[in-house]
Amino acid sequence: MRPFQSLSSWLFLSAALASPLVRNQPEKRYAILDNDWGAVGFLPFLIALKNDVEVLGLVSDTANSWQRQCAYHALANLEVGNLSCIPVYAGATYPLINTPERFQAWEAIHGKLPWEGAFALENATAEALGKDPTSGDPNRIVQSAFIEGFPTTEVNRSTSAVNFMVEMVRKYPHQVSIYSAGALTNVALAVRTDPEFASLAKELVIMGGYLDVNMLQVTGDHQQANINFDINLMIDPEAAKIALNADFPDIIIAGNVANQVQSTQEFLDEVYTVKNDYTELFHDHYGTEFPFWDETAAALMVDRSLATNTTTAYIDVDISYGSPSYGNIHVYQDRLKPPGLRNVTYVNHIDGEKLKDMMKQAMWEPPTCP
Repeated sequence: MRPFQSLSSWLFLSAALASPLVRNQPEKRYAILDNDWGAVGFLPFLIALKNDVEVLGLVSDTANSWQRQCAYHALANLEVGNLSCIPVYAGATYPLINTPERFQAWEAIHGKLPWEGAFALENATAEALGKDPTSGDPNRIVQSAFIEGFPTTEVNRSTSAVNFMVEMVRKYPHQVSIYSAGALTNVALAVRTDPEFASLAKELVIMGGYLDVNMLQVTGDHQQANINFDINLMIDPEAAKIALNADFPDIIIAGNVANQVQSTQEFLDEVYTVKNDYTELFHDHYGTEFPFWDETAAALMVDRSLATNTTTAYIDVDISYGSPSYGNIHVYQDRLKPPGLRNVTYVNHIDGEKLKDMMKQAMWEPPTCP
């Protein structure tokens, strides 16, 4: 009877594999989140985890502050919710070419930016009051900035951030989303390290890449100008150009649309109707000055239906140091583009209420490590 039983089992298995129920099982999704992590920077990974995306690791970069300070913020944000099973890798400390001195020399010719990120002049007074470090020694840590609590865990030193990113897309080909809400330095280094890195990833999702916002920079107050400057690309324009022209299967740009949904006191209060460590941090420290930048990009990564209007365009980054548009993007239609560019998905509008609901759900019932 054994041959018959084996054949029967084989026929059953074949039929099962042919079944639409088996064939249509959703593919496991993974993500690597690369960011200039701050004190209240937990929502990108909470949104991913809440939507069944396994976060393989967090990577730090230099943009709002130096990468080492940002890596410690990533560790601290994970500790708040018992999520330290997610590793944190230290990314590149410096952009490919830019330095504080070079950045400040560009400003002397083309004008100061309202937000200079890590390359603002060192300000010991501001640091003493709890601001993240800028310029000076890139490896110093300002403990007073850790309103979320200073971390007790350590950065994973088993490999570099770039090697980790390359290893993961090779381990899970076409399943790993690369999320970048800070500078694109680490992504560019991964692209240059492994020529197959980009094509083996699932997608690249970027917070940054503002278009046609020059008039907005001059018609409002300083804060209006601040939220319409693109520090993520401008701090490392060369890396942005490499990343945005790499052969990722898809590149999603959350640029202007990241300014669509503004934080309000009403929303902060609504979130805090459920009390836990994350909602308390969000309520007490997120503030109402800024839109939900990183959160918009993270939500688009896990649920593309959040986008209600998109445009397909070919994209380039101005890397001319002598240009006032250094670090800004320009988009083209197919017939008018210069050679060597690729197309991206530029998100123009999102469902704002859906974004806020995704944020609430992620904070109200945050996942934890086993």
